[in-house]
Amino acid sequence: MNIYVGKLDYDTTADELKAAFEQHGQVESVNIITDKFTGNSKGFGFVEMSNDDEATAAMEALNGSQLGKQTIEVNKARPRVERGSRGGSRDSGRRW
Repeated sequence: MNIYVGKLDYDTTADELKAAFEQHGQVESVNIITDKFTGNSKGFGFVEMSNDDEATAAMEALNGSQLGKQTIEVNKARPRVERGSRGGSRDSGRRW
């Protein structure tokens, strides 16, 4: 199960996030989302747990709990929505 973790302290590391979730079961992966230009945390991330029962227990236990200096928000991640391209063709449909 993919779990969304929001309102993370900007200084929270992937290891700290993993340790919090490992108290409730096996963690497959942790990904803290960062700004592509600065590399700084955006204050949210995702934790992947293979056992749904453990994931549910972790969400229930950790939602609204303190991690670092912040009270975190934890819930099941929604499927990623593919975005269309941002740009059109360079000629913008003009006919020369």
